Amino acid sequence: MKLSANLGFLWTELSLLDAIRAAAEAGFDAVECHWPFDVSPNAVGAALDETGLPMIGLNTVRGDMERGDFGLCAMPGREAEARAAIEQAVAYARAIGCSAVHAMAGKSGGGAEAEAVYRANLEFACATAGDITILIEPINRRDAPGYHVAAVEQAAETVSAVGRANLKIMADCYHIQVGQGDLVRRLETHLPMIGHIQIAAAPSRAEPDEGELNYPWIAGALAAMGYDGYLGAEYRPRNGTETGLGWMASIQSL
Repeated sequence: MKLSANLGFLWTELSLLDAIRAAAEAGFDAVECHWPFDVSPNAVGAALDETGLPMIGLNTVRGDMERGDFGLCAMPGREAEARAAIEQAVAYARAIGCSAVHAMAGKSGGGAEAEAVYRANLEFACATAGDITILIEPINRRDAPGYHVAAVEQAAETVSAVGRANLKIMADCYHIQVGQGDLVRRLETHLPMIGHIQIAAAPSRAEPDEGELNYPWIAGALAAMGYDGYLGAEYRPRNGTETGLGWMASIQSL
């Protein structure tokens, strides 16, 4: 089972370039990040070449942080901003050889108008991305009140409605468990639509070695289902990244 280090949460005390190197030294198979746009793509690409790690995902920008934005793609009236964010993320991903972009929906509160805007922006994203995968992520509304996509089933309905081969679901096990539960059944039901899976303990969002989810068992179940992608480690370390990596061996050995 292949593991990816999410550098939005891991090694945050380091620069992005040094965090890529730290992930390689720790034995991760890939890296992903949130918003790398203040770092030169040439420098990031060089660090990826140096370590041999692929970058498998990055996010579109959140928007205006003072307004509380958490994505733009499902926000009516802000289509121009959303599409500029999509173009920025796709261009950066293409420059560094990154295989996927997470198109952040935003805190629309839901509703038909927001969903129509979301689908139109996702159509634009998929057309712009070409061979890059566009990901959408259900995020639980305890952590992100009002987020447009809160359920796996809603994400699946959107993917089906848009109907683009390069639109997939990013299934974060933490968010699904906190927001919905019945995690493994939901992963199995929607596996053909899932482009990436992320892991963290629930309910703490710490290292994936405590709490309600048994990740070695879940990883084995995913392997049995035929999942051959990465598990993205997107958790908040309890006491620094380096001291909390003991969980990796039990999953990489599968």
